[in-house]
Amino acid sequence: MDGAAPEPPRVSSASRAPVMTDVARRAGVSHQTVSRVLNAHPSVRPETRERVERAISELGYRRNRTARALVTRQTLTIGVVASSAPLFGPSTTLHAVERAAHAAGYATILSTTPDDGGRAGVLTCLAQLVDRGVDGVVVTAPLHDLPDLAAYLPADLPVTCAAGAPVAGLPSSTVDHRAGVRAATEHLVHLGHRHVRHLGGASGWVETHERCAGWEDALAAAGLEVAPPLPGGWDPETGYSAGLAVAEDTRATAVVASNDQAALGLLRALRERGVDVPGQVSVTGYDDVPEAAYYAPPLTTVRPDLAGVGALAVRALLERVAGRETPGGVLVPELVVRDSTGPPPSRARVRA
Repeated sequence: MDGAAPEPPRVSSASRAPVMTDVARRAGVSHQTVSRVLNAHPSVRPETRERVERAISELGYRRNRTARALVTRQTLTIGVVASSAPLFGPSTTLHAVERAAHAAGYATILSTTPDDGGRAGVLTCLAQLVDRGVDGVVVTAPLHDLPDLAAYLPADLPVTCAAGAPVAGLPSSTVDHRAGVRAATEHLVHLGHRHVRHLGGASGWVETHERCAGWEDALAAAGLEVAPPLPGGWDPETGYSAGLAVAEDTRATAVVASNDQAALGLLRALRERGVDVPGQVSVTGYDDVPEAAYYAPPLTTVRPDLAGVGALAVRALLERVAGRETPGGVLVPELVVRDSTGPPPSRARVRA
């Protein structure tokens, strides 16, 4: 009819995002049952949970974070304090934390320190994340400068640490670096090496101290000389400099490097000086970077379970968010034996 107001368009269920009542209708359960499934309530029967989860998947239902936050006062977000240093170990741990958080239904907000874990950088990152209203924080940045971190935290902020130095009062999930390097050194001792040098990591890092201690443990247990560690770092350049020194040390028949990147530089220096690996000097690394199997020769190294560390840290954090205490955990790494290690030469090397 002319002049009549047009009828407003109808909104079909297909043109809007599915809501919880749609899931309940599809699964043939109540709205409350869907809520219990979404919140992992233990009272839901397995067959009911499976039916609800199937309906969620079929409909493409996504939780309304804003509405949930109003009810639970939780944002389903986790803050992560990470180092900006482009190193394999910290980067891998960070990615593992993000994967574990997302698998648990949480988004992550990342704040990176402007250095390698200094007090000011870590505390600034924490303050930024608190302002964002996160439910909790996982710290993956090194904490050797902040062993009293717990004293700076809000009383109601759940925090856990992944890798790095332990902090009193906070759950920490980490790798037993000492055990890993001890295993690598024992491997060399069992091959017959009696003069095993150690290429240290960057100064100030707890990983550097622990890995050096593992080397010392193995040599002391075998009654062998513990020579001063070679000064090093986490990069190929420092490994190269150490390799030049090892090439001149005709007693050394093996080197335990603090990480694979330093071992890479070490291998190049030895090769340039005509020192055969492993015929004259055996070399081990740490981290088992993806390229380690393709070094020349393929590198014997220690493989830390960094994915496991990230998952443990997130699990511990979510327990604290739920009001339950948990101690975190320590994972023992695996020794991966490749072609860069072998028995020592039958006689002393000739100086190049």
